[in-house]
Parts: sequence; structure tokens; C-alpha cells
Amino acid sequence: MNDHNHILHNIDHDGIDRRGFLKCMAWAGTGVLWTVSGGVLISKTLAQIAKAGPVLLATDLSFLQISDSHIGFSKEANKDVTETFKIALDRINAMPAPPSFLIHTGDITQLSKPEEFDTFDQLLKSCRTKDVFFVPGEHDVLNDGGKLYRDRYLKSVDAKGAGWYSFNKNGVHFIGLVNVLELQAGGLGQLGEEQLEWLEADLKGLGADTPIVVFAHIPLWAVYPQWGWGTSDSERALSFLKRFASVTVLNGHIHQVLQKVEGNITFHTAMSTAFPQPAPGTAPSPGPMKVPAEKLRSMLGLTSVHYKQGNSALAVVDSNLS
Repeated sequence: MNDHNHILHNIDHDGIDRRGFLKCMAWAGTGVLWTVSGGVLISKTLAQIAKAGPVLLATDLSFLQISDSHIGFSKEANKDVTETFKIALDRINAMPAPPSFLIHTGDITQLSKPEEFDTFDQLLKSCRTKDVFFVPGEHDVLNDGGKLYRDRYLKSVDAKGAGWYSFNKNGVHFIGLVNVLELQAGGLGQLGEEQLEWLEADLKGLGADTPIVVFAHIPLWAVYPQWGWGTSDSERALSFLKRFASVTVLNGHIHQVLQKVEGNITFHTAMSTAFPQPAPGTAPSPGPMKVPAEKLRSMLGLTSVHYKQGNSALAVVDSNLS
């Protein structure tokens, strides 16, 4: 990908430059509405949204992304991931208008054990929003190539191959991809030939004005390849999406909010509900990052996406658990 890509330059005096953004993992977690229109990213703080009134959030479709629950993790970075996941669900249940559905972008569990999946499923029953779509993280496919994950979480979709699928909601086309089964050198994700051929065919019949939302676990852009934070064959996948006016790509894996706009495509990575990781290149390696207890919840969070039919823009709002 070319160097003319943009990563959050100042907009309406509420933006932040590239260096500042990469250093500040939780900045968007303080509550920012992102509107994507024609490949341009505009930020609004929650205070500005409140002043603008409810019309700004008028929507025909809203869904919420959760990611990296890591049920079963119990190290110093967070000894009670079950509790922080419960807090995330409480926040969802407290929303004035519940989202239409949830998307979980992987690493449901820490070690893909049946009892970890059981705990997650039991917790999820408390959520008012019952419609949930999943893609696996590498922690969900450790023991059996993802069979247990697929048996549990793909019953409601027409999954192909190793678990990729698509569906339509309110004029938006959603695509769930799997890029954790054949990790490359350094941990880079990979989609593989079969999935790429399926993706190309899936998109062929769609009009260029169809809003597209793609979600996978490992980012589909080169966040930091030295840490495996990217997908080796994503460039081919993204080439299929270039003709569409509005494309939003949602990922987890890196446990922090980063955004990038490349032409018509906006990339967005989500916070974890379990523990933070260091910003790219700021530590010897990726992994659970211990922070003071009073700061932990401010570095964990959720992503909410709103779409109004007839408008190609999708508004993306991150909120933390503090």
C-alpha cells in the first residue's frame, strides 16, 4: 500500500496527528464519533454530539463490535477478564436504543477450552441483544483447527470453507473473514486462495454504491508487521473492494484503537474487553500490558457503528469501560 494513505490528521480541531495518535492508545476511547463519507474521516466528540441533538445519531441500523474477551486469561494484566466482560455487557444493556446486533472479532477465549467457551456463552445470555456474529481469533482455534468454535458460533450463518460468510442488513453487505488458521512468519494473518476466490465471487453481484462492512480478527492493513499485526495477502482482498463507494473494515487482535483511511476504505481496530497491548513499536514485543488498576477500564472498551439508509456514511463510536 502506498505512503499517501492518511492516518487521522487534524479535522475541526478535534483530530490528532499520526505520532500523537500512535502514542495514545485510549484517545478514541474517551468517546468520539467517526463519520466515514467518501473515504474522508471526520471526528466529533461526544460533547459536540450532545450539542447537535439526537438528529446526528438518527439511524436505520446500528451494531456494536466487541473483541478479544480472552475468557480464561488470569495474569497480572487483568486477573478477572470475566468481570470486565460483564461490565461491557452491562454497558450494552444500558444503551437507550440497543444495537441491532453484535459482532465479535475474535479471541473469545484464551486457550480455546470448552469450559472457556461455556463461560463466555453463559455470560452472553445476559445481553439484551441476542443476534451475534463471530469470526475466530487465533486463541479460539488452538486445539482443533477451530472445529469447536465453528460448531458453536456458525449455526446461524451460511458459512463456507473454514468459516467465512456474508450477510445483508438494511442495505449493508457484511463479510466475516478468517485470517488466523494459517499464520505466517512472525504471526501475520493469511486469508488463503480459497477464501480470496470466494470473496471475489461474493462481491461480484453487488452495486458499487452498496455499503460494505468487512470484519476479521487480525488487521487487514499493515499496522506493524514486525509483530504480526497485519495480513500477508490482504492487498488482494482489498483490491476487490476498491470499486465500492464506502467500505469499513473492523478488526481486533491489537487491543487498541487505530484508524486509517485509504481511498474509499476506512480501517478500524477495536479495544479489548480483557487487557491492553502496547502501541506499535513501543515495547520489545506485543502481549498483555499491565497498567495501574485505576487505568485498566479506560483502556478496555466497545465500538458502536451506526448507518442511516440512503447515506453512504457509517459513524463509528468507541467507548471505554471506565
